Amino acid sequence: MSQPEAWLRGPLPGIPTLLQPAAHAFVLAREDVEAAVEGLTPDQLWRRPGGVASIGFHLAHLTGSTDRLLTYARGEALNDAQKAALAAERDLEARKPALASLVHAWHQRVAAALDELANLPDARLTEPREVGRAKLPTTVIGAIFHAAEHAARHTGQLVTTVKVVRAQ
Repeated sequence: MSQPEAWLRGPLPGIPTLLQPAAHAFVLAREDVEAAVEGLTPDQLWRRPGGVASIGFHLAHLTGSTDRLLTYARGEALNDAQKAALAAERDLEARKPALASLVHAWHQRVAAALDELANLPDARLTEPREVGRAKLPTTVIGAIFHAAEHAARHTGQLVTTVKVVRAQ
């Protein structure tokens, strides 16, 4: 029998109680991605059935968007490397990074996210934050929650695209 989803396995050690749902979402996204992409060929990784985003795009975007959203949660602006990574997401299909490097980057980003959550005091969760050039308002917990749900959304799209690609 397989183990229950991350949120049903109990609290993640070191993560504050209020951030457990976000941490569980990141862990589940990491596990779902890893299981879904196992054994994909380079052609499958970059295929776009029906014109949808490729599996490779979703993997790169998971890493980049989580990094960017947690940067805003820390109250920081995007740095030049993050802006370059965002721009590079637009032409991923020309470069076609390898599956192993994309999965490795996602695993590292989840580990870093969990470290950030573990070191965030509850008292800071309601601090105001601004997102993007437009400086749209949110809070620390708002940015963290959106990072987690955004990761879940793209993981779902990735898993569905994998199923379609494997069926072709």
